[in-house]
Amino acid sequence: MRNFQRPGRSAVFASNGMCATSHPLAAKVAVQILEAGGNAADAAIAGAVLLGICEPQSTGIGGDCFVLVSPPDSDEIIALNGSGRAPVGYDAAAMRAAGHTTVPLHDVAAVTLPGAVDAICRLSKDWGRAGLATCLAPAIHYAQSGVPIAPRVARDYAYEHGVLQGAARQDYLWDDQPPRVGQIFRAPRQAEVLRRVVREGRRGFYEGEVAQDMVESLRAMGGTHTLDDFANVACDYATPVSGSYRGLDLVEHPPNGQGATAILILNILSHFDLAGMDPLGAQRVHIEAEASKLAYDARNRFIADPDHTPRLDHMLSMDTAKSLAALIDPKRALVAGLKGAEAVHKDTVYITVVDGDRMAVSFIYSIFHSFGSGLASDKFGILFQNRGAGFTLEQGHPNEAGAGKRPMHTIIPGMLRKNGKVILPFGVMGGSYQSTGHARFVSNITDFGMDPQAAIDTPRAFAEEGKLRLETGYSDAIMQNLADLGHDVLRPVGPIGGAQAILIHDDGVLEGGSDPRKDGCALGY
Repeated sequence: MRNFQRPGRSAVFASNGMCATSHPLAAKVAVQILEAGGNAADAAIAGAVLLGICEPQSTGIGGDCFVLVSPPDSDEIIALNGSGRAPVGYDAAAMRAAGHTTVPLHDVAAVTLPGAVDAICRLSKDWGRAGLATCLAPAIHYAQSGVPIAPRVARDYAYEHGVLQGAARQDYLWDDQPPRVGQIFRAPRQAEVLRRVVREGRRGFYEGEVAQDMVESLRAMGGTHTLDDFANVACDYATPVSGSYRGLDLVEHPPNGQGATAILILNILSHFDLAGMDPLGAQRVHIEAEASKLAYDARNRFIADPDHTPRLDHMLSMDTAKSLAALIDPKRALVAGLKGAEAVHKDTVYITVVDGDRMAVSFIYSIFHSFGSGLASDKFGILFQNRGAGFTLEQGHPNEAGAGKRPMHTIIPGMLRKNGKVILPFGVMGGSYQSTGHARFVSNITDFGMDPQAAIDTPRAFAEEGKLRLETGYSDAIMQNLADLGHDVLRPVGPIGGAQAILIHDDGVLEGGSDPRKDGCALGY
């Protein structure tokens, strides 16, 4: 039980249905959908699309999504890939010839086709029961009437609004300035787009006037996008990947998401006695950081478009994990270049809903970096993602940018099973951190016996780009201990990621956890 004399957050318990997400209005709307007879798929759609209005810096209909669905009265888990492809005119060689070594973040070259709307329509058709009109009504209402800016949203605006360009500055700033907490954000033109999706389904977005607006806006900025590119957008069902860790099975979306990376991290960690370490101590952070470095090295070699991902079995193999674990020195950080890893490898917003029938949905939805590409369409104000930045420009690489390919994605929904039974849909936001975040969440539950809320609340660390980022929940003494082990340690400017989870107890009671690093909450009824 948590210490009630210290600031914190209690888990939320309910028996009929529950939503956990990063904004309270979205959680409320999702629960209202459940109360009105909708199922978990309906509620997830309603809450997720509304998140694009509540948190416009994080997500929107110009982005992508990945979904895991566990149908009612079943422990099957189905993956739906709602990530868009590069347009047919996409050309890595042309970018290299222009002097680029990476895909530019805030440029039309980073704008891949938006896949989320197609996936939402498919999810509603195949798994929902309320219909798109019911599911999209809350987002249409709030896009028209407005949503007050929440504290975390205002914080992100203050740091990131400079990336907004052209039409995006008119649609997403207030007199060319970021908003204050409590100011109202409205997107009436997006409300009109959603009305068209209600009337026409996916054609209301990918064809006709809305598609014409997106294509003309992108081509005016130098893009190669065509009406045919948009008309041909299609989500795909896929088979999830999974791995076991101390009695739990972690189920992840397959590539082009980075879920296999989380499984590899846990497979590496299984070779160490994490349970015997201080959960908030330097040794645990060190071992986790080293495992993450090695797993992300593998991710960067292999994860790509599903049709181009080589050796996924190699990433998921316990033999691979054992070989990588042997490279970790408990007393010294790995140096740049990850010596020895090459020899092993020779042979990247979230909402979760559970309903009364125990259908579970794990839904992650994003435009990648804050405000995505920083570019928006002229007529309807649709903010374009910059998922193309997930490609590499390295010639011959499986994830090399190319026409019609899906880039490697950082966003990954997760689910946990125990003895074959789905017990916990969850997700961790935060760009590349997500794989490390999944592994840490699972380890917090299994190695240290934490409940979902406690597992979310604990301070985080992330090894990335040669730096070990350590949240302020870790003391200066821990920071020094890690520096003594050879880590280049720093305090991140903001919190590391966010998370949401719903635990399904054996007696049917639902327990929701929601990250205080975000504005949201878990709600049930």
